[in-house]
Formats: sequence, structure tokens, C-alpha cells
Amino acid sequence: MPVWQILFFVAAMAFLVVMSFWSVKSFRLTPDFTFANWIKMYGAGYFQDTYLRTVLYASLAAAVSSAIAFPCAFGLAFRVSPNVRRLIVFMLMTPYFTSYLVRSYSWKIVLTENGVLNTLFGWIGLGPFDMTSNLFATMVGYLTLILPIVILLQYFSLVNVDRNLIEAAHNLRCGRLRTVFVIIVPAAKIGIILAATFAFILSFGDFVSPSFLGGSKPPTLSILMVDSVKSGSQWPRAAVVALTMVFTLLVVAFAALTLAYGSGKRGR
Repeated sequence: MPVWQILFFVAAMAFLVVMSFWSVKSFRLTPDFTFANWIKMYGAGYFQDTYLRTVLYASLAAAVSSAIAFPCAFGLAFRVSPNVRRLIVFMLMTPYFTSYLVRSYSWKIVLTENGVLNTLFGWIGLGPFDMTSNLFATMVGYLTLILPIVILLQYFSLVNVDRNLIEAAHNLRCGRLRTVFVIIVPAAKIGIILAATFAFILSFGDFVSPSFLGGSKPPTLSILMVDSVKSGSQWPRAAVVALTMVFTLLVVAFAALTLAYGSGKRGR
């Protein structure tokens, strides 16, 4: 294992585990060995609600981004010329050249009551619509983060689908839509699943979108972790939240890899 992984991941995780058993006395972090932090957080209704909410938000973001990305990735893989394809791939990469915080915060100009969209709606006699400090705004922020990378991951999977399989399906008079779901989607299953998993992981741990666009109410686990530190310097409780998030993501990643690769191994 590389040294940098030991220093910046394994050592940091070990310290989080140790700190989760410490206590805070007179607003000072004190080395200890107590399960009070785990009992307090796991027994609190607000923690359970926040955990479930965060999972649902991340799942919704993964589902929506996958649904939007597939037609884009399909067209990119099968319908456009190589020159156009290279240009679009480059354009999908360019958002990551700028700060995600800036991109998310700029959505406020578009979504606020006096923003661009509500101004346009006002011209046709609609609105104003409440598009900030809610789930819609949070999803917009999540998609800003994950949609380009989901499209790229799906594209890299679709572009490697064996064209002979598609031609054989057409020769057997398989319709275009049926060919997509019977031939192309199963052949690109690994990339599609991994793209959705990547979207879930990024959304699950994101702080910017639910904070700046979603208004922090109701909170997600990342917001709860920050609030725990701000409220009485409860670093041990924040460590419990962080470890819960890491464990959840490990379970999701393992389940996704099993789903993506498991059936293929059994079939062989």
C-alpha cells in the first residue's frame, strides 16, 4: 500500500475511530473511551431521519442523473461523428475546470424569486415559483456536480459495445427500442451501474448543494456533521457521522460491484 494512502486515508480513518470514543468536557476535546457518542447519535430521531433523507436524496440524484445521461451518452456513442464526439467530450469535461462551489452558487442567480427563470416566467404571466431552499434546488446542485461525469462514464461503456451484436439483433428483426434494452443496456451494464454508483457517492457526501441551494433545512449528514462541530465543539459526534457515511459508501460500493460483476462471473 502506498505511503500516501496510509497517511491520508488509513491514518485519518483510524484517528476518526479513536476520536469517536472521546468526550467533550467544558468545550474541550478530551481523550476517553466511551460509547456515549455512538449511543447519543444512533438513538436520536433527528440522526435517523437525516440518514434516511441523505440516502434518499443521493438515490434520487443517481436515478435522475442516470435517466438524463443515458440518451445523451447513447447519442454520443452511436449517433454523432467522431469530430463532434470529441468536441462534446471536451465540453463535458470543462465544467470541472471551474470551482463546484462557484457553479452551485451561481444557480442562485437563476433560481431565486427575482432570478432569471422567474423573470422569464413573469413575462408569460407565470410565477414566481419557489425554486430555492428546497429539494428541487438541491437536486439542481447535485446534477451540476454529477451529470457530466455520469454521461462520460456511460458513454465510455456504450462506445465499447460490440456493434456486431447490434447488427445481429437488427438482422433478426429486433426493433430499435428493443435492441437498446435487450442488447445495448445489458452489454453496457457495468458502466451504467458504476456511473450511478459514482453519482450516489458524490451526492451522498456533498455539502455545497444542500447547504447553499437547499438552505440546510432539512439537513443532510454532511450538514449535520458540520453542525455537530459548531454546536459545543462536538468533534466526537461529528466523527460518528463521518464514520457512518464512510461505512455506508463502502457498503454501497461493494453492493454495486457485486451487481455489476457478480452475475457475469456466475454465468462463466
